[in-house]
Amino acid sequence: MKAPLSSSTSSSSGILRRSRLSTYLYILLAFIVFIAIIHGEYSIANFGRVDPIIPSPVISTTPVKKREKLVVQLPSFAVEESEEGCDIFSGKWVKDELTRPHYDESECPYIQPQLTCRTHGRPDTEYQKWRWQPHGCDLPRFNATLMLESLRGKRMMFVGDSLNRGQYVSMVCLIHRLIPEDKKSMETYNNDALTVFRVKDYNATIEFYWAPFLLESNSDNAVVHRISDRIVRKGSMNKHGRHWKGVDILVFNTYLWWVTGQDMKILKGSFKDVEKEIMQISTEDAYRMAMKSLLRWVTRNLDREKTRVFFTSMSPTHSKGNWGGEAGENCYNQTTPIVDPNYWGSDSRKSIMKVIGEEFSKSEFPITFLNITQLSSYRKDAHTSIYKKQWNPLTTEQLANPASYADCIHWCLPGLQDTWNELLFAKLFHPDLI
Repeated sequence: MKAPLSSSTSSSSGILRRSRLSTYLYILLAFIVFIAIIHGEYSIANFGRVDPIIPSPVISTTPVKKREKLVVQLPSFAVEESEEGCDIFSGKWVKDELTRPHYDESECPYIQPQLTCRTHGRPDTEYQKWRWQPHGCDLPRFNATLMLESLRGKRMMFVGDSLNRGQYVSMVCLIHRLIPEDKKSMETYNNDALTVFRVKDYNATIEFYWAPFLLESNSDNAVVHRISDRIVRKGSMNKHGRHWKGVDILVFNTYLWWVTGQDMKILKGSFKDVEKEIMQISTEDAYRMAMKSLLRWVTRNLDREKTRVFFTSMSPTHSKGNWGGEAGENCYNQTTPIVDPNYWGSDSRKSIMKVIGEEFSKSEFPITFLNITQLSSYRKDAHTSIYKKQWNPLTTEQLANPASYADCIHWCLPGLQDTWNELLFAKLFHPDLI
């Protein structure tokens, strides 16, 4: 039989149980405090954070731009932003018998007899069936309806030499079929210096202004201008420029008349001066003088919010067969393009191109450069050659050697210059294209 516990023993046991209970309570309280601290920090963090205020949505008719792009105002005539990074001037010629040509020579009565190659006996039509294909993208197809609607109440003018006149006629041929016969007309003014194609119902005009140097020169007569001793008057852009004011689309060109193989004669003062002060400078320096004058005139006289300005680069010639053919051959009897992608042609074009690049990079007024030189250099087959109106009777020697009188400067229509206008159309309505 066990002995009963003594009172001291009972007291010790009670103390032990209370001690263990206190320990448990302390641990439990410590745990609760720890949880409370953690929860408190979390609550403080959450209550201390300020959530952004989200405004109510605003309904707008403005098209939503992608967030990664800056919202910029498109130039006049632009219809949308286009795929960036596509150089439409770099590419190759591909045969296209489905969509080329854009029109038939016989359908456009506005083509000068100097450019109607089929009418003057050219036997082939292959030169009409080539389409320019840029690397990495497609050239927007020329939309005559959009072009015409965009010209409503506006003026478009090509300014320069006979090559720019060819591009002007091409533009007229590309759209004129949309216009009823009694709603269109073509007239000349100022001794043929100004040609105006008028679309009556649209109150629109497409014009050409003869100014081969842009500056005043002794070759400004639009009919009689074959002068070997060419003189250009310095600082005379206003002489012709007064006719360009108020135009909505200006397309300039000047190159061929500067290339004489000799230094250019520059007149200081006026052609009316009895004693004329004339200096001679290099072609590059003279051309730079003209570009500076053009840029000054454009900046001072045009509204950049209203007028789009284009400058067409040098139109190449194929008077010498330096494309790997037989020695001495030229554009005569050529029926296919040059396929060598590295073919360039005359080195003189590079020096002029350099001048254009240097001066245009300084321009305060946005000018779109239409770089048609390289793509046109491939087209030795597209010139008028001997298939044009001859203003003077051909000699027996010329008839015996057709290459001797072949025109390897100008281009048949329809043909290459329709592509120039496709490029103009692309840059006018899709300015993001390079």
